[in-house]
Amino acid sequence: MNSNWEIVIGLETHVQLSTASKMFSDAPTAFGCEPNSQASVVDLALPGSLPVANRGAVERAIRFGLAVGAHVAPRSVFARKNYFYPDLPKGYQISQFEIPVVQGGSVGFLFDGALRAVQLTRAHLEEDAGKSIHGIDVDGRQATGIDLNRAGTPLLEIVTEPVMRGAAEAAAYARALHALVVWLDICDGNLQEGSFRCDANVSVRRPGEKLGTRCEIKNLNSFRFLERAIAYEAQRQIELIEDGGSVRQETRLFDPERGVTRTMRTKEDSHDYRYFPDPDLPTLVIAPDWIERVRVELPELPAQMAERFARDYTLGEVDAAYLTQSRSHAAYFEACAAACGQPKLAANWIMGELAAALNRAELELDSAPIAPALLGALVARVADGTLSGKTAREVFAALWDGERDVDAVIELRGLRQISDGGAIADAVAAVIAANPKNVDEYRAGKSKALNALVGQVMKATGGRANPQQVGDALRAALAGAG
Repeated sequence: MNSNWEIVIGLETHVQLSTASKMFSDAPTAFGCEPNSQASVVDLALPGSLPVANRGAVERAIRFGLAVGAHVAPRSVFARKNYFYPDLPKGYQISQFEIPVVQGGSVGFLFDGALRAVQLTRAHLEEDAGKSIHGIDVDGRQATGIDLNRAGTPLLEIVTEPVMRGAAEAAAYARALHALVVWLDICDGNLQEGSFRCDANVSVRRPGEKLGTRCEIKNLNSFRFLERAIAYEAQRQIELIEDGGSVRQETRLFDPERGVTRTMRTKEDSHDYRYFPDPDLPTLVIAPDWIERVRVELPELPAQMAERFARDYTLGEVDAAYLTQSRSHAAYFEACAAACGQPKLAANWIMGELAAALNRAELELDSAPIAPALLGALVARVADGTLSGKTAREVFAALWDGERDVDAVIELRGLRQISDGGAIADAVAAVIAANPKNVDEYRAGKSKALNALVGQVMKATGGRANPQQVGDALRAALAGAG
């Protein structure tokens, strides 16, 4: 990013709530059904139909609000957001405007090895629109079809303050938010099915200047696409301004094949939607005892679990945050720690070797080919001195490739660490005799020369000698020979 410019990012995330029925009707929300088979008269606002708010959706909103430390409004209002789009059958969307159900709060996450938090503006309940399906062949002609199955599906739109300053930071926040809503069991988190979709508001400015004109990039359902779209859009705006142009407020789409954003429509402001309270829906009243019941039923939250990990497993704050970034990470760590009895060492292997292997293979932890108990067995062999760091990594590679018995790999490949004092003493004597220059440097006070000698002993023993014993034996031998 050009240091003469600052990028300003705010995200609006549409989280599809995990209810069996829609926001204002009893129509089902199952994915993948025949087009237009799940749109009820209420979803279409046909004459005589009346919407009724889904209690389960409201409760999920309360659950989210409590989890992020927000204010859950005791009274909130549903409004009509008026606009025309082919897949919006009513001509308006029922949403919340002036008084949302969730106000404020923050989402914490780990970024660049440090703990961060993004402040939320609000989270409000609304219904989804339908879906336009382009490229349908009708008698040899290309046409667009409208599938209204998704119309009326309950959404929680979560809006941040414009506090993020980079594409990677925004993607890290989105991943953390995704993990949280799945953790809370309010959303299935299926990105491919559109259960979690981000809109990115991007602007640029020179440091110290007021906020620039923003553009909104719609419907990003991939963290990688989100990061690429923001980076491209920021650079586009910078180049436009530096060439003497000005940024126009608009809605844009991201083309992942070309890696560019393109204009979708001129961006509307709130007054363009002509919001007004929906006359068919009463004020949403949330009693204090309902909020408290939801609070009591909340699962252990990531921040609470991180505190427990730090306390019970003697982990650092950053390590605990990493291991509680998702339910799968937390469960993997606890199972691995239980298998080896060495929680700190288990954490190091999960955050180090395992994380690197997953990154190289572009896999999520849920798809790791090494089960937590198997990694625990490997960690146990490091802890008891059977394996050195080098040979442990060799065993890890074998496990990754499909081996399922740590001890069998150790014996078959002859990887057991040499801890026999006599064998190490013989190797040390040979290395001292073969490296007089390093010996003289060590005696002259150059401590780094000892590292070179340790490396030679490790090389001579195929990396199997116990490094601690090698260092001790070298110091003793050199002192005695002096």
